[in-house]
Amino acid sequence: MQDAFSAIEKCTKPTIAAIHGHCIGAGIDLASACDIRHASACAKFSIKEVDVGMAADLGTLQRMPKICGNDSLLRELVYTARVFKPAEAVTLGMVSKVAETNGPEGVREQALALSSVIAAKSPTAVAGSKCSLSFSREHSTADGLEHVLALNTALLQTSDIPAILQHAAKNDTPAFASLVPPTR
Repeated sequence: MQDAFSAIEKCTKPTIAAIHGHCIGAGIDLASACDIRHASACAKFSIKEVDVGMAADLGTLQRMPKICGNDSLLRELVYTARVFKPAEAVTLGMVSKVAETNGPEGVREQALALSSVIAAKSPTAVAGSKCSLSFSREHSTADGLEHVLALNTALLQTSDIPAILQHAAKNDTPAFASLVPPTR
């Protein structure tokens, strides 16, 4: 199961969690593996594992400290398993946006709109940015800067930058070539 959740985090494309209803235990593990998390106004969250006599084991305890800016609140939520609402999830840094409408349609539409904005960008720049963010989360600032320098040296060889510059003069959006998925 850990590998399945980690596969979401390792996906070369950005992943967006659209959270509605109860996001408990493994739901938080799954959401924490995503790049971006949005919630509906009626979502409820709980890191519930301590209530069943175990520690969260699918990634919450490893990912959330890197996602969240409030270590004290995160520890409180982990140790107590109490339910928290979207506003607190935003304060924690777990969720970046709460949909204004209460139902699942609002958060789904919000996530799809964001995915359309991201999809219109250079796929090499988006994938490279995701790669660099993931690398930098686990390494020093100096190592992260070296990594992005090497990455951008490669990105300068793509056709995306000339296409962006050409279309910027016309004030329209370029069409980008699809990324070839990595082979293993």
